Amino acid sequence: MSRTAADYMAEVLALAGVKRIYGVVGDSLNGFTDALRRLKSIEWVHVRHEEGAAFAAGAEAHLTGKLAVCAGSCGPGNLHLINGLFDAHRNRVPVLAIAAHIPSTEIGIDYFQATHPESLFKDCSHYVELVSNPDQLPQILLRAMRVAVGRQGVAVVVIPGDVALRALEAPLPRWSLPAPPVTLPRKRELEELAELLNASSRVTILGGAGCAGEHDRVIELARKLKAPIVHALRGKEHLEFNNPFDVGMTGLLGFASGYRAMKDCDALLMLGTDFPYRQFFPQNARIAQVDIRPDALGNRCPLDIGVVGSIGDTLESLFPMIQDKKDTTHLHKALTDYGKARADLDALAESGPDNKRIHPQYVNWLVSELADEDAIFSCDVGTPVAWAARYLKMNGRRRLIGSFSHGSMANALLQAIGAQATFPKRQVISLSGDGGFTMMMGEVVTLIQAGLPIKVVVLNNGTLGFVELEMKASGFLDVGCDLKNPNFADMAQAMGIKGVRVEKPQDLRSAFQDVLSHKGPALLDVVTARQELVMPPRTTLDDAHKFGSFILKAVLDGRAGQLVDLAKENLTR
Repeated sequence: MSRTAADYMAEVLALAGVKRIYGVVGDSLNGFTDALRRLKSIEWVHVRHEEGAAFAAGAEAHLTGKLAVCAGSCGPGNLHLINGLFDAHRNRVPVLAIAAHIPSTEIGIDYFQATHPESLFKDCSHYVELVSNPDQLPQILLRAMRVAVGRQGVAVVVIPGDVALRALEAPLPRWSLPAPPVTLPRKRELEELAELLNASSRVTILGGAGCAGEHDRVIELARKLKAPIVHALRGKEHLEFNNPFDVGMTGLLGFASGYRAMKDCDALLMLGTDFPYRQFFPQNARIAQVDIRPDALGNRCPLDIGVVGSIGDTLESLFPMIQDKKDTTHLHKALTDYGKARADLDALAESGPDNKRIHPQYVNWLVSELADEDAIFSCDVGTPVAWAARYLKMNGRRRLIGSFSHGSMANALLQAIGAQATFPKRQVISLSGDGGFTMMMGEVVTLIQAGLPIKVVVLNNGTLGFVELEMKASGFLDVGCDLKNPNFADMAQAMGIKGVRVEKPQDLRSAFQDVLSHKGPALLDVVTARQELVMPPRTTLDDAHKFGSFILKAVLDGRAGQLVDLAKENLTR
């Protein structure tokens, strides 16, 4: 049998180093999945929902920096990919999606399962194109792969099932994927940046995901400038560890120390971050920004100078122009603030012998203490992100994945699947909220199907916790947040997965040890306190007024018991 277009796709992806493809099979994908079966060098990871496939591929791309692939069948199948692709695209990780399409002869006449994927995927990709003839496939597929890797995001190849089965005699490519370029600002721009930093007496550095792999260079710059380093959430895994200048995070999930270090500076240097919250930027400081993306410069705040460049290469060229500062007053104050803030947070993570309720801070502190030194963590959005950001300790070998830019529920388990498939010998821990976990609970079966020994920790507090907090902080009564949950441990056991349920803090350590040491997949159902406040690093009179409005409404609505629980959980510890 002559080579088909589907065979060509499989062979090109294998030549490019793709090891696995995540997806759900379907009729329009049959030619492609059969080509993978015959090729044998690419694993098909059979998930239960295409959204899981896209999130898993995004996690693989995040962890490896290499092209990852997912696939969906025509119509509803590839539509399910969209949420996970939005997440990968906003995280700037290279993912290729194969979107199978209805038969080419039926396009445009409202056929069964007809959609227009070449339009639908435009908002979550750098490139999306329809292959209407097999002779188009080589140029479209190779361009999609280059765009995904070169522009760090999503590319989509749309191909009808019948086109994938047609003969294609094109030669295989000798080269397919570009290497990351060296991007440097002009010398005059570097000199202007150095002049700004040298002329400032209180410099603070804000670092994000763009600092990946450049830990030592950022530390060296901080040493020269005597500058505290604040990290954005996506910068945590890259900058927090072995960092004598670290003063924590800022933003809604951050620390008071990170907030003050930025507000008290006279110059803020942003490195590889598009930090979104404008209210946390300094008002009376000069601001400089270095980023590989021109569109990120000045995106959140007015700049005094912005330069386009990769962080490591730019800093290496900047070092000779930077004067070593002597005054450590600003740095010392920021580090002192951080010590106090860290001590306050750690105190909330303690659990005494007489405690009756499990607090989520203690859960995250404990899993950080007991997890492997090279563990990979994923965390759901909402309160699980807050506790992970504040209590998981990074060390340069551990990794942390989340839907930090897109903010989608149900990401943690799905990203853990991609992480474990990519690194089968490493410990992978999903820190799931009960809302996120139940939203995509069917993917638990993938752990059995694919033999993935993921450890799933479910923070079971019976509510959509962060949404409930947002309502209260805005003066609304919480509505529609309650979750009537099953015993997740019993459910896991019924599926053939080890399940452990913990309701008392005194049992938590041994339960974690039991689950983490288990050879296969395991689920830990942790019944945690519901009324746990996630306090931002700064509160205003307006915040107090809105929260007071909630309290008044709660009393009038007959919810005084809820207020008592809120006080017990947060004021009596």
